[in-house]
Amino acid sequence: MHHFTHGRFRQQFNFLRRQFLQDGDLPFSDVLSEEAIAPALETIEFAWKDRIYTPLMTLWVFLGQVLCADHSCRAAVARLIAHRVSRGLGACSSITGAYCQARSRLPEEFFSTVTRHVGRSLDAQAHANWLWKGRRVYMFDGTTVSMPDTPQNQKAYPQNVVQSSGLGFPIARIGAIISLSCGSVLDVGFCKYAGKGQGEVSLLRRMLGIFKPGDVVLADCLMANWLGIHMLLQRDIELVSRLNKAHRKADFRKGKRLGKKDHIVRWRKPNSIRSIDRKTYRSLPDYITVRETFIRVEQPGFRTRRIIVVTTLLDAKQTTKEDLAFLYRARWNNELDLRSIKISLQMDILRCKTPELVRKEVWTHILAYNLIRTIMAQVASEFEIQPRTISFKAAVQTLKAFQPVIAILGRRDNAFRRELYEQILIAIGKHGVANRPDRFEPRLRKRRHKKYCFLMKSRAEAKREMLKGFSEN
Repeated sequence: MHHFTHGRFRQQFNFLRRQFLQDGDLPFSDVLSEEAIAPALETIEFAWKDRIYTPLMTLWVFLGQVLCADHSCRAAVARLIAHRVSRGLGACSSITGAYCQARSRLPEEFFSTVTRHVGRSLDAQAHANWLWKGRRVYMFDGTTVSMPDTPQNQKAYPQNVVQSSGLGFPIARIGAIISLSCGSVLDVGFCKYAGKGQGEVSLLRRMLGIFKPGDVVLADCLMANWLGIHMLLQRDIELVSRLNKAHRKADFRKGKRLGKKDHIVRWRKPNSIRSIDRKTYRSLPDYITVRETFIRVEQPGFRTRRIIVVTTLLDAKQTTKEDLAFLYRARWNNELDLRSIKISLQMDILRCKTPELVRKEVWTHILAYNLIRTIMAQVASEFEIQPRTISFKAAVQTLKAFQPVIAILGRRDNAFRRELYEQILIAIGKHGVANRPDRFEPRLRKRRHKKYCFLMKSRAEAKREMLKGFSEN
């Protein structure tokens, strides 16, 4: 708060909240609150001049930049100019340098603090009927993003080792913890694409502190490893995953039988675990107890027809075999959420040229995603439906269409604002996602694109050859 005057803070804070329907008496209207913004502002260790690009205004411009189809800084500054002129504040310079400098000055922790608070606040307020058997379920999975080929990015996030120097782009691995109930992202981890300690399992272990006792982690087969399960059990966290057949085989003739191809077994500690030292290894128990359940998927289009679910939910009366089958099938939402972030919000190819700005860009994309998920939760609460039945793409399209109107709401009365918000919620609520569990499509493109030759050498070398050809002609 001390970085600029309280009046300016209140004005810009309310403006930022209006952009994502966070004022008024709508449900979940306290997700983006002063409790989220104030700790983020405290991460700024230097005085901030009370000028155009204050922290909140810089954040708003950055959010607009990642939400717009045109991700350029020029378009982002142009939107700021249009906003200032519409409010009678006078146009600022259209040169992007001041905005880029303001974005660089803000610490990464500023963006991550706001993003985490919004995601966790939304998840904490999820209605009880959105939960799975009264439990909070969190999905974890990883994905990759590419970024401009600059020396700084290549050093922090090197390109794939199988590509020749100068041909590939820097690539980073990202792991996200996502709420199954409302789709919000609670935390994000970053690492290199390859190397020791740079995998998805390592990312999840670094973020275990976010879970609370009784939570359920829904993950793929990589997480069904001995050490990972033990670490979750130590924190009283449950796991639902799939057996990694490359490391273990299920034998339903052994263990405590719970039903047909459903039993409780003890997994013996591996002879060695590379990620821990010998002293820590000796302190671990010799066995852990897990439940293995065989599930058959009959529908066409699924990659796996026979699945062995591994879980620490041992009580067959409280959690039946059918419950586990339903829950593991819901893991597909994890793929859809990551697709929404990377494709609908265009985060698959980033634009920033330094590693720190790349991470800020990712955090801003996740913040935009969480705020849109908040609007979808408002729709679900108003019309008593499940958030997962609402189209994310439709929510993005509707919000973009109404944003110019929302931007000038500061001068209108609360009744008009409430009526407009209701119309936005109705428009979003009309676009539901049909329940199509058996749908499948070939992963092929019908429309042909123009064919260009691939760049098979570094760009500098290709340009030298072009210059040589020009000189010879």
